[in-house]
Amino acid sequence: MHNTDRFDAVVVGARCGGAAAAMLMARKGMRVLALDRGGYGTDTLSTHALMRGAVMLLARWGVLPRLVEAGTPPIRRTTFHYGEEAIAVDLRPGDGVEALYAPRRTLLDSALVDAAAEAGVEIRHHHTVTGLRHDDAGRVAGVIAVDEAGREHAINAGLVVGADGTGSTVARLARAQVQQDARHAATCLYGYFPGLTDTGTHWHYAPGAGAGCIPTNAGRHVVFVSVPQARFAAELRGDRLDALRRVLRTDFPALAAELGDTRPDGDLMAFAGRKGFLRQAAGPGWALVGDAGYFKDPITAHGITDALRDAALLAEAAAEGGDAAFARFAARRDDLSLPLFRVTDEIAGYAWTLDEVKALHLDLNKAMKREVAALAAEAVS
Repeated sequence: MHNTDRFDAVVVGARCGGAAAAMLMARKGMRVLALDRGGYGTDTLSTHALMRGAVMLLARWGVLPRLVEAGTPPIRRTTFHYGEEAIAVDLRPGDGVEALYAPRRTLLDSALVDAAAEAGVEIRHHHTVTGLRHDDAGRVAGVIAVDEAGREHAINAGLVVGADGTGSTVARLARAQVQQDARHAATCLYGYFPGLTDTGTHWHYAPGAGAGCIPTNAGRHVVFVSVPQARFAAELRGDRLDALRRVLRTDFPALAAELGDTRPDGDLMAFAGRKGFLRQAAGPGWALVGDAGYFKDPITAHGITDALRDAALLAEAAAEGGDAAFARFAARRDDLSLPLFRVTDEIAGYAWTLDEVKALHLDLNKAMKREVAALAAEAVS
């Protein structure tokens, strides 16, 4: 086993939540190591959309210009379609946010990794964490990782951050308790389609189904459909593109007509559905961010925003240090997350009428505004 120097923090997972947490801790003077089992700039399943809170944070951190310069299109209008009714909402500039964005994850994650490296984070890709180290008092004190050559490394750290997704190894080994379980899980199919007119983001709702069209990089739109797991199993097996087109023709004919015979880049991505959860956010020597700590159905497209939010909250706690700071981090995360978690679960259940889902979206908007207000206050505190 190879022993390494001690770090103030080791972050397991270097996608958007982990890379952001590592970058922010390094900017606060901490010595940080980030480990990721994948390669630099690889793709991943994603909702793509950055909500106001995410754009505000990326602008504050100086990362947003990288996304803009790479050609990520600005989004200044969002249209909600409830059956035949369409409600367009123009973005209100403020809090340093002039537009929303939906970058490809290959771009967003690599931009944050680059910013982390510039802040002094040591980043090692193709490293898989297999164990946690503990001190004599039982506190987490580092990790054991295996590199791509099969060599094992013992890494000492004052803090271990799990940013390693829903099946988090850190959460499992730290025995992080699940505090809230969602009741519903929906499925999703999406692909990247060229040639569509950019009129902002469109979210479509019909009884028992959702769909959307989101402008992203390289002149592409993310077109997705979302349905309950039972419907997916009964109707949408087989060719994914045919399945997506069938849902659009059945439930969203206007979007189907707009898409026409346009073919996507490559194969469609599929998410088979997973019930959301809220895990314990921190414990002795460890903490969780991103989907490792808190996952909700992608139908509300708020996962990236909350991952960046929690990275910011965690970095503040890590810089302050002490168990009380991490307890405050956990309490703040839960307070901001639970309203979003609950309304997302209701929407993902697909048991609503169109009038009811409108009301749920008002509740979602209220929770999002509260989150943005908390992040804006953080900037001046």
